Amino acid sequence: MVRVLIVEDDPMARTLFELYLKHSGRYELAAAIESASMAELYCLKNPVNLIIMDVCTALKASGLTAAAKIKKNSQGIRIVLVTSQPECDFIHRAREAGIDSFWYKEPLENSLLSVLDRTMAGESVYPEDTPVLKVGEALSTEFTEGELKVLRELTGGDTDEEIANTLNFSIWTVRKYVKIMLEKTGFKSRTQLAVAARESGLVIRGY
Repeated sequence: MVRVLIVEDDPMARTLFELYLKHSGRYELAAAIESASMAELYCLKNPVNLIIMDVCTALKASGLTAAAKIKKNSQGIRIVLVTSQPECDFIHRAREAGIDSFWYKEPLENSLLSVLDRTMAGESVYPEDTPVLKVGEALSTEFTEGELKVLRELTGGDTDEEIANTLNFSIWTVRKYVKIMLEKTGFKSRTQLAVAARESGLVIRGY
């Protein structure tokens, strides 16, 4: 039996994952924890073959960061990163960190079990693209990489100067990107833009 650690702070999702494992006949639950901050320590002290890891977990702990550390220090453990958030940078960062597979949450038992089976067989399973969203009058595919970086910081309420310092951009570049994004989306203020971006899940700061 494959021993699975679930790292998920949503009680409903966690319960579903546990049921899927129980019904599979080939996976067994090692433990279910709410925060990625505890995942690395658990793996050091207990036998785990596979982790189902949410990106955004309790205590504001990043599943991406925790998964990257576990992959670096525990090469035999396979990890499936899961999320319901369409953040545009998650897939790219997961690939860079060497995470085995990536799955967008959906209420289908066979879908998750298929990803687990393929991952344990040595396959790396990733979506072809992130979901396309609409922010105001613009599609998510219309934003450039630079604009998205500025937008991510903008959702935290940072000033242009603070964003420039964080991203090592000039303040003029930041203002240019904000102006372009306002034109694309049709919003009248940076606050409207930031709120819409955050609510859509297009950019998520801190994970």
